[in-house]
Amino acid sequence: MLEFLRFQKDEEQAWDLFVPKTNNGTIFHLRSFLNYHPESRFKDHSVMVRKKGSLFSLLPAAEQVLKGKKTLVSHPGATVGSFTLPENLSIADSFGLVKKLIEYAKNEKFQCIRISLPPNLYQRRLSNYMEYSFFKFGFVYAKREVTSILFLEETIEKTEMKFRPSHLRAVRKAIDKNIVVKQSKNIEAFYAILKDNLEIRHGVSPTHTLGELMNLFNLFPDKIRLFAAFYDELMIAGVVTFQINQRVLLAFYISHDERYSDLRAVNILFYNIFEWAIKSKFEVFDFGIFTVNGEPNMGLGRFKENFGASGIFRDTIELNLDC
Repeated sequence: MLEFLRFQKDEEQAWDLFVPKTNNGTIFHLRSFLNYHPESRFKDHSVMVRKKGSLFSLLPAAEQVLKGKKTLVSHPGATVGSFTLPENLSIADSFGLVKKLIEYAKNEKFQCIRISLPPNLYQRRLSNYMEYSFFKFGFVYAKREVTSILFLEETIEKTEMKFRPSHLRAVRKAIDKNIVVKQSKNIEAFYAILKDNLEIRHGVSPTHTLGELMNLFNLFPDKIRLFAAFYDELMIAGVVTFQINQRVLLAFYISHDERYSDLRAVNILFYNIFEWAIKSKFEVFDFGIFTVNGEPNMGLGRFKENFGASGIFRDTIELNLDC
């Protein structure tokens, strides 16, 4: 019997200690990550699931009004969400989770449920039981994005064999131009590059404010890193990586100074990140999505493919409850 209980603040420690024990827990499931947002930004409605009195699953969630409906959503402060799951999840328990979720949402007077599913490769032990269960109970796709995934080999030499020749030449060019790559604490310099780049290319601002990003670096010094490329000691490009879990590393922000594009700093940045990730025992590198509301940025997708990446879904699903 599964019991759904609304999360209480005094359970934060128990929550965060539980996440790493699960099959698919990520940095985005941690309360210590979700709490960097001001309390007033989201109306938290996270859920803890118990089975026979023991903690079984966690669902980071919030209340929002979407299209005029009171909606239980995967926590908006996280890139992905859904339930944390045990490695030995049974089909019966996956059905039970979805059935109880619907009952709970109806009892709480929600009119819709919207869940952001993590890519399958974020799991240690692959399983589609939850997706199967969601759809058996009537969930449908709300959005399907595509993220670019690279499987890292045991050495950088074997990994670079997946690169297209043009990308290998770009790495060599950056080396010839004396581009230096290293981890950096200069978040302000990177943020200036990021802000300018997003405004020029897309007319938008970064997801995080500078203060929020610096706070995240302080909260997770071992899980969030800035890899930066320097030319004559000037930062000209950077990649902010998030350690999703023990096997997956995500590129959350990628940006460069347009004035130095011909130096191919981003190419050598990724080469060095792959090398570091392999030594750190990561198995998968996630470049992030190259689609927005399902529409592809073909140039960005091709850039990631040239490193040997391929695309997998990052899905959002929903269920109208009509209650």
